[in-house]
Amino acid sequence: MKTYNQLLHEPKKRFYEAGIMPEVIKAYLFELCQERDIDLFINLDNEADVQVAAVFEKGIERLLNGEPMNHVLGYSWFYGYKFITNHDVLIPRYETEELVGNILAMIDTYFAGRKKIDLVDVGTGSGAIAITLKKEDERLNVTATDISDKALQVAKQNARENTAEVEFIQGNMLDPLIDQSRRFDILVSNPPYIPQNEILERSVIDFEPHVALFGGSDGLFFYEEIFKGAKKILNDDGLMAFEIGYDQKESLMTKTAVYFPKADIQVLKDINGKDRMLFIKL
Repeated sequence: MKTYNQLLHEPKKRFYEAGIMPEVIKAYLFELCQERDIDLFINLDNEADVQVAAVFEKGIERLLNGEPMNHVLGYSWFYGYKFITNHDVLIPRYETEELVGNILAMIDTYFAGRKKIDLVDVGTGSGAIAITLKKEDERLNVTATDISDKALQVAKQNARENTAEVEFIQGNMLDPLIDQSRRFDILVSNPPYIPQNEILERSVIDFEPHVALFGGSDGLFFYEEIFKGAKKILNDDGLMAFEIGYDQKESLMTKTAVYFPKADIQVLKDINGKDRMLFIKL
């Protein structure tokens, strides 16, 4: 029987040879131990739990094959909430947590005193943004859309697991909302924004849904699709919030000025000093 320390150290050479940071090994084992309420660091020199060891060693092979740890685990942590994650949805990123935090802060000032706020998350994927916003601010009536039925099944399960009341609608971008004559105070979206020909890591290109990654030749296709129809579903004092690519600020500022010439437009930086969030106050 192996100790936890042996489990940690035995795969290191193979990870180096595969070009994968060995810190992934510790992060993976830590998550498995947490699930069984085992303090990894206190028990490092103890014999490993049989079930933990078996799951760990199978998972190591998947990690060495380039599969993302969130897929191997079957879940991701986002804003303190646990979300089912698989190949049908994009893995929630830390940058998106920053977007959610800034949206919540802006709601408190922009909609101060409001007891009811209608919000839609366009292209919800796993539902991480929509569900987190609902959990963090009960004033929000949250609707979420996605073109992928498989993604919506994951999002609905995440809403149930996190006891969040969110309405899910299948359809392409704003089309189902326009068809139903829906109106909202806030539109949120983390659309596909990677240019079609950009080279990505294998763990991304081989294991995450391409429909959630690529946004046309320049990465801006879906932003413009939303801009075109936004006024059909947003109230006059509406707010829009987007995650954007770090190098898309200038292009998006140009487009927003065309579609919303009287709006207050802001681009916020993330913790790394990169332009990653676009806010449009109509």
